[in-house]
Amino acid sequence: MRTLRTARPRHYLMCRPTHFDVVYSINPWMDPRRAVDTALAVRQWERLREVYLDLGHTVELIDPAPGLPDMVFAANGATVIDGRALVARFRDAERAAEAPAYAEWLRGHGFADLRTAELVNEGEGDYLLAGEHLLAGTGFRSDPRSHAEAGDFFGRDVVSLTLVDPNYYHLDTALAVLDDATIAYYPPAFSADSRSVLERLFPDAVIAGDADAKVFGLNAASDGRHVVLPQDATALADQLRNRGFHPIGLDLSELLKAGGSIKCCTLELRPAP
Repeated sequence: MRTLRTARPRHYLMCRPTHFDVVYSINPWMDPRRAVDTALAVRQWERLREVYLDLGHTVELIDPAPGLPDMVFAANGATVIDGRALVARFRDAERAAEAPAYAEWLRGHGFADLRTAELVNEGEGDYLLAGEHLLAGTGFRSDPRSHAEAGDFFGRDVVSLTLVDPNYYHLDTALAVLDDATIAYYPPAFSADSRSVLERLFPDAVIAGDADAKVFGLNAASDGRHVVLPQDATALADQLRNRGFHPIGLDLSELLKAGGSIKCCTLELRPAP
């Protein structure tokens, strides 16, 4: 029998990819020699935004800034839990100016309890809230010491997870939170110790295969029932459907040229309790 899943309205921040391009390479997906169709990226992004609105979610927008082609990946800008915002500190100089832009927006929209991370911390790219667990990735971007900093700021226990495959350089490329108790993940992206932790904490997790991971199927956004994910992750969608979730496949292939997809474009703004 399928589990009855319940959707919960979400509050998201997004950034239109007006200036999206691939002009540098800071992950294995980025090749500046490969042509980018910015207009197509905007259309694909607009469809994602429309889906969120159709599902009843609130979507706010931050203005895109010229010279910051990756600013569309709003999830990296901060982590927001219980109305508190920990703004990112990017590893790469090419993205560093995104952090003050996100800090300014958050401060101007009522998130007064705000701090910029002291250590490299790439926001919801590497920090995913699953019920009481704050899952924290490291290995390629966020400094492992940033996990303690985030735990202290949010007053939550942090579960540190180490990524070992550079193609899955952020936690949100290899793991998706489906609801407070359920995740999906791709085991080969993690160290043996991290796999053991995930198996212990989430014994009923959805396990993604190679094909779905390679199309960024785990870079997904869930409201507890509806799971918005890349349309090519068909086997993963079937698994989700069998678990009682409602998968919604979208094409964000143009943004994948920069190593990003649905979750990367989506920063959740979690209110104070």
